[in-house]
Amino acid sequence: MKLKRILKDLECHDGELSILITDDKHISELNSRFLKRKGPTNVLAFSIRDDDPTEPETLMLGDIVISLDAAMRDAKKAGESLTKMIDRLLIHGLLHLLGYDHERSEEARKMEEEMERLLTMVER
Repeated sequence: MKLKRILKDLECHDGELSILITDDKHISELNSRFLKRKGPTNVLAFSIRDDDPTEPETLMLGDIVISLDAAMRDAKKAGESLTKMIDRLLIHGLLHLLGYDHERSEEARKMEEEMERLLTMVER
């Protein structure tokens, strides 16, 4: 399975994820409720992990939510298959759960490079 290969490569051998594939309406509600942002997005990631050292360690990394509506639009726009776009969005969400951030310019390049490396790895 592709996701197991990605988790192993990122040294999250026993990491657990919750993945929800939904529609624009539902992801828009989640985006508004939790991030105070309007409208749908293609992927959301909610980390379970806390920076609090007193919290017990957990194998659960968090939740990744993907809008199938947005993934279909993005795939068409990028000229990619839906499967590849969903792989891309899963990797994007997973990298967020592992602390990558594309909102800060110096980290955006690192995150994009890691996304492309992992996509190439799972396409083989």
